[in-house]
Amino acid sequence: MKAIELLNQNPVQGLANQTIKPGDQASESFEQVLFKSINKVNGLQVEADQQIEALSRGEQKDIHRTMISMEKAAISFELMMQVRNKIIEAYDEIRRMPI
Repeated sequence: MKAIELLNQNPVQGLANQTIKPGDQASESFEQVLFKSINKVNGLQVEADQQIEALSRGEQKDIHRTMISMEKAAISFELMMQVRNKIIEAYDEIRRMPI
């Protein structure tokens, strides 16, 4: 359920509410945030797979719930790939900077 709550949150608003004062250290490193995000996307993929299996076995009759979980997994994966592409672009840009 936490994954569903995360999809319903506005990420920009969540970032705007966070303030880090000079001298304060962020509570999580970039690596930890990235790792947690990847795990959340994986959780959505696993949930969608379970929904598909339950539907195919006849344990679940609600095709709408299955389709919604599949779309959430697909959208979160696409977002993760876009973030990855932006990170790679930023790294390449920094690497090309003259020293």
